[in-house]
Amino acid sequence: MTMTQTAKCKRCNHELSGEFCSACGHPSKLKRIDGRYLLSEMSSVLNFDKGILYTIRELFLRPGDSIRRYIKEDRSRLVKPVIFLIVCSLAYTIGQQFLNFEKDYAQANVQVSGESAVRDILVWMQKNYGYANIIMAFFIAFWVQVLFRRRGYNYFEVLILLFYVIGLGMLIMAVFGVVESLVGFGMLSIGGLIAYAYAGWAIARFYDKRKKINYLKGFLAYTIGTVTAFAAAILIGMLIDAMT
Repeated sequence: MTMTQTAKCKRCNHELSGEFCSACGHPSKLKRIDGRYLLSEMSSVLNFDKGILYTIRELFLRPGDSIRRYIKEDRSRLVKPVIFLIVCSLAYTIGQQFLNFEKDYAQANVQVSGESAVRDILVWMQKNYGYANIIMAFFIAFWVQVLFRRRGYNYFEVLILLFYVIGLGMLIMAVFGVVESLVGFGMLSIGGLIAYAYAGWAIARFYDKRKKINYLKGFLAYTIGTVTAFAAAILIGMLIDAMT
């Protein structure tokens, strides 16, 4: 008498009894990757029910409601916050590298003369604004937590808020940067102001859109957090200079 070997899940090694593993939900057999599969994957990323376009739309129209829902209720519809921030920062960086729309803006904002670690760090932050924003999110989140400390959200939940808000701000900057490169007019500064206004507005609506004081606190938290990030960069540069 021969015994048949029971099929097991390739992910968790649990015995399979259908098309999906009852333990982890992994399919018993993966579909072969072909043209239809790739089109399906692209559609899932760029659709308005779930994916990057849906996330952008919700963050534009309902930032407070959509981010609160992600934190407390449903995490399946919005793109994951870290991925969203990375994608938006990458989009901005690629646009900047190919169109060079940040060159004059960066030079205008770096006032440190001579060779020093301080200047090198500030130049890097200005020329790599997308990556610097990821770092600044941690500083801004701290000040949001301080100014809204009685609202019941911990630091890491506030980081989720900032990842989405800063990510969309990067997209706003990228759009204005592209327009600037096409029309030859200084649009990036306007985009920066709009991104800043959006950040304060979105933070306020995340907590309580009915309280006007929250809008002031949102702008203050974003401003102080940004200033603190640059101050920390300058301090690190001064320490490096002192040791060399």
